[in-house]
Amino acid sequence: MDGILWKLSTGAAWRDLPERYGPWKTVYERFRHWSADGTWDRLLAHVQQHSDAVGRVDWTVVCVDSTTVRAHQHAAGARKGGSGRARRSAGRGAG
Repeated sequence: MDGILWKLSTGAAWRDLPERYGPWKTVYERFRHWSADGTWDRLLAHVQQHSDAVGRVDWTVVCVDSTTVRAHQHAAGARKGGSGRARRSAGRGAG
């Protein structure tokens, strides 16, 4: 559990998991299994309910965070030559 929490809190790659948490593949497989079987969802629900019951949740504060990252134009899967419309427009003006 500690290895999973370390990974999630740092954002590091699984392969960078410190040895003190055991083999990274084992920790990853446990995380994957617990994600698939709903263990993490149940744990989160329990922590939220308990925290609310003891008055640790301030429901007047709400925060939503979202990040959108566009792929580079040369990223895998990008169309060769870009948009056909843009190429035709540029070609007409060059005249």
